[in-house]
Amino acid sequence: MAIGYNGNVSWGIVPLNWSGTNLTGAFYDYRLNLLKSTHDPLRYQIQWMASGINELTEPSKGNWTGSTPTSGTGDGDIVNVVFKVYATTDRDNTFPGDWDLIGTIKKSRDIVNKKYDDGTPPNGHRFTVDVRRLVADELSYSLCPINKGTWQSPFYGGMNGGLTMQDNVLDGSSAMGNPISEYNVSKNGSFRHLRISANFEVVNGAGELKEVVGGAGNPPTIAVINSVNQFERDSLYYTTQFLHDQHPSDINNPKRFNTRCPNWYYHPDKNKVAYHKKVRNNDEAEWLQWYVYKTYNGADSTDNYNLLELYGETFTEDGVSENTFVLADFNSLLEEFSSTLFDQTQNRMLVQNVSPSFINANAKVPQSQSRPYLASISPITTNTHRYSLYFRGHYYSQATSSWTSVRHSAVNWFEMDREDDKNAYDFVRFHWLNSMGGIDSYTAKRDVVEGLTISRDVIERKSGDRTWYQNDTNMGSLMECQTYISDTMRGGDIYKGGREVTNVNAEKTQSVYTEPLNKSVAKWLEEMMLSPNVWIEKDTDATEMGNTMNPCLRPSTKEYVPVIITNSDVETVNQEKGLVKFNIEYTLAHKVITQRN
Repeated sequence: MAIGYNGNVSWGIVPLNWSGTNLTGAFYDYRLNLLKSTHDPLRYQIQWMASGINELTEPSKGNWTGSTPTSGTGDGDIVNVVFKVYATTDRDNTFPGDWDLIGTIKKSRDIVNKKYDDGTPPNGHRFTVDVRRLVADELSYSLCPINKGTWQSPFYGGMNGGLTMQDNVLDGSSAMGNPISEYNVSKNGSFRHLRISANFEVVNGAGELKEVVGGAGNPPTIAVINSVNQFERDSLYYTTQFLHDQHPSDINNPKRFNTRCPNWYYHPDKNKVAYHKKVRNNDEAEWLQWYVYKTYNGADSTDNYNLLELYGETFTEDGVSENTFVLADFNSLLEEFSSTLFDQTQNRMLVQNVSPSFINANAKVPQSQSRPYLASISPITTNTHRYSLYFRGHYYSQATSSWTSVRHSAVNWFEMDREDDKNAYDFVRFHWLNSMGGIDSYTAKRDVVEGLTISRDVIERKSGDRTWYQNDTNMGSLMECQTYISDTMRGGDIYKGGREVTNVNAEKTQSVYTEPLNKSVAKWLEEMMLSPNVWIEKDTDATEMGNTMNPCLRPSTKEYVPVIITNSDVETVNQEKGLVKFNIEYTLAHKVITQRN
């Protein structure tokens, strides 16, 4: 036999209430949300149980079962557990496949527990690690280019955060290489699948540590996103209500998109929602982002969806329905079961542009039975006051021999803002990484201010000798200026010397006020102040060139420009004044470039 361990091992604490763990039944068991936040505890525990071993018992080389102290076979006491942490965006979780080993943690046993009444320790040893900090380094953000329907790939996302990848490698054997390099693309910054394995270090009869590979199996694979949960606001800690779009089709229990903007409601009735998010007719980037685990109806898991879409409807100011439409650009990110059916298991983050400009240019007529979507429609008219959107699927039921549509998300509402632009002062449109791991946006329009903050590095040099001034008396009869070697000759050089500026440091400072905000909107908008990643939209000569050079990757003349919010405090509630306004102060993340002397 090979080297092994005494007794047996099992998984204790894992992020899910998994039936294979020893804690099943010990706690409230509704923890099966497969989508977790990388900023919440992601604890994994191995429990080792062996005869005569409790938490006070030291591992002993005397328990080695090999025939000799250094025998190549036998079982020993476990000293350390080696946790290996793997991450991927691979859909079907095939291992090893595209899984990346992102870290290895060697853990000795936990601090000893003692029973409260008689001081006795529990049986076995426990080895516990929290991998959230390690996984957090794998997650950042993924921006979809402005005016694009969705990003290129669910595995590689859009414009990713994190470290800039090496981009000087060309694919191919020729000096020129190929247009697309296989070496300079980073994985999606918005989600990862997480897999943990455990090996064991045991002590043999000679006191040497020997590694034992495997034996405990693997806890369930989960997905993690770059979200942040607040104890005083979220029930996500205890239930599966948010973030994870799975198969249950109960209209009272749909899933949320990855935003906390209060423009959503579970019921499709427009009168049930408290806030309609304002968007402008020329907006090209308004995003709905969501994670999909499985795509089938809750009644019969044998039915695959034929169509998956965001279903929309426009309304006049009086609430009269105008047009219905669908957006399905994200279909390019989905796995197909066949040419007419989608696979049920997706395990990926989806994104869809739902801006008015994009809708009018790319929306399709709703249909019930076939793909692809062929007919286009421009649903937003001059009379359109608001529109709604939700995620749904269509399937052909084998049981009833009929087509059925199932809504799987809350309904999100948007209202048209038709206020004219101020020509002298453009409105400022912000985008930011929100607390649910998606991208939110808001347009601020009041009291735009721009300026510069400037500092200078000054040194003092030796001044020129101004007591001597070279004349022309020795130049001969020609008196020609070209006989001088340089315009800088002795005397009169007062243009230089004394104190000099060696470097100018400058930052653009800008600020803008929001509209008056009620409490729910102010609470949502405060996320922009807390976000590490904020952008504004800019239309410049450079961004226009980018659109001309590659309209596929940059389909708009606008581009995201990173900014740093500089507010040190913000008032979100003022009972005396009622509505509040934010004064958003920010500076461009790209510094103003100046010359050195």
